[in-house]
Amino acid sequence: MFTFPIPAIRTVIERGTSDAAANGGFRNPYCGLKPGEGEKPGLWLVGDNGVYVMSNGKLSDGGRALVVYSEECHPVGNSDWFDYKRRHFGGDDGIEFIEAERLIPLINRDFRYTHLRVQLSETDISLSLIVR
Repeated sequence: MFTFPIPAIRTVIERGTSDAAANGGFRNPYCGLKPGEGEKPGLWLVGDNGVYVMSNGKLSDGGRALVVYSEECHPVGNSDWFDYKRRHFGGDDGIEFIEAERLIPLINRDFRYTHLRVQLSETDISLSLIVR
């Protein structure tokens, strides 16, 4: 499982939305293999060199998406990141789109929680809130 500070999740979604407004929409997380799917407000959960969430708005030339690493799987300062990623995300690189319409109601439900926990299974992405 992977945890992210809730304020960082909000910032990633806001950044994607503002990039989309400025640059003509949202990027397709599936490299065009599924046209139109995932091209809406949300974020990408990415596993490659660590595991992180990434903003999904289209970028200006030379622009960079906002990236926030999970607390458990950051390649800088966490020597176990590769084994952790393989155990909880899988050995291959990958990307999962998570809709803002799923995230925002969850993180707005109770402001006592500090972190979003993301857990992956073979068929599902589970989201929950925790206090750290």
